[in-house]
Amino acid sequence: MKKYYKLNCASLPDELFNNRTDVKEWLSLATSSSKFPPGSLNKVAPIERDVEMERINGISLYMIGNVFPFALPLLLISALISDTGPLLLKLFLSYFGILLALSKFYFFPKFIQKYNRPKELSETDIRDNQYLHTERNNQKYTSLNFVWPESVHRPAFDGEPVIFCAIPHGAAPLGITAYPIWSKLFNEKLCRWTCAPVVLKLPLISSYMKKVGYIPAKANSIIDTLTKKEENVGIILDEIAGMFQRHEEIVHIQQRKRIVKIALSAGAPIIPVYGFGHISLWKVVADPFGLLETLSVELWVSLCPFFGRFDWFLGPPQRVPVCVYLGEPVQCPKIEHPSKQDVDKYYAMQKISGKYYIKRGWYCLLKWPCFFFSTTNNFCSVTFAPFQFPDTYISFSITSNFVCIAINLAQCQRIILVISLNED
Repeated sequence: MKKYYKLNCASLPDELFNNRTDVKEWLSLATSSSKFPPGSLNKVAPIERDVEMERINGISLYMIGNVFPFALPLLLISALISDTGPLLLKLFLSYFGILLALSKFYFFPKFIQKYNRPKELSETDIRDNQYLHTERNNQKYTSLNFVWPESVHRPAFDGEPVIFCAIPHGAAPLGITAYPIWSKLFNEKLCRWTCAPVVLKLPLISSYMKKVGYIPAKANSIIDTLTKKEENVGIILDEIAGMFQRHEEIVHIQQRKRIVKIALSAGAPIIPVYGFGHISLWKVVADPFGLLETLSVELWVSLCPFFGRFDWFLGPPQRVPVCVYLGEPVQCPKIEHPSKQDVDKYYAMQKISGKYYIKRGWYCLLKWPCFFFSTTNNFCSVTFAPFQFPDTYISFSITSNFVCIAINLAQCQRIILVISLNED
């Protein structure tokens, strides 16, 4: 029976959340088992009131900060040509100013003292920058757990850079932003996450993201990081398209075979990652025709409206537990010029298997690239990821403990039989 490890990041003692702490101290707090007790991965842990208030303010500021460079010119134009434009501009600037003032003059001084952090981010020490008070508070706010198989446990990848391939993005992947975890827990390599190149050109936000290690999601940047810098790389496979997921957990990975090609070119292992709970953090509002999603993907800029806690537009997320689950690694040999057959071979080897109960429904991850479903109460929805088969026939039945799913083999090479809905 396979062995798994779990680290409750939210309950990690604050005094251990720093670059000086040896990873052995973190690992000593991890538990191991072939199965975890029911409900142990979906608990919303109690949170200090100051941490909760900081995240309500800080995440809202981050969200409006992403929108600011695009919204401000439009509001300025609106103020010149319409009667309501000046009022909207004043409300927008007031909202942004209040959040910024609270963050800068109250929460920032309070938490750099609480966590013993420097006042300024380093220009050179990216690893230390990743221990931001904001990311520490994210872990607490989301009751974050990490689960990984023995095949990923140290020292499996000591001294070897890897590629973490994560899904789904959701409105914001708060499980992924636990930056120090990726740079310490699985090996000693600094982990740099990728983002849309346009994000690294935005005022204010871009400076912060570069200082915590972000690189543009381009093949050359990724390969250079893996081979020349010998650092880990994290990639969110569904990218901007993943921000539009609402109820069904649809994942856009069928078009992401280029990641396997990059891994083969660099000779880097791929570790698949799934963030349970990501799409439940915010409620996304998308048009029924998918026009905003199509436009966002084409422009590499998110035009995704969403509501958070208290139905707050672009506000803080719901207090939903997040569990980041790592699958079995795919060892990719170094091939200077990988062929299509090479890419197909190693792409087919990626898989994650797991059964977890998350607050808003049951989620079970099956094999890539056609892999999961969700149920809530007596409702079950099944999504088939490879969109070149839009008419694939999927049937299912629900009992108290399991879901039986059958997929028409004429259009799919894989069959899913019975999936247990219990954690054990």
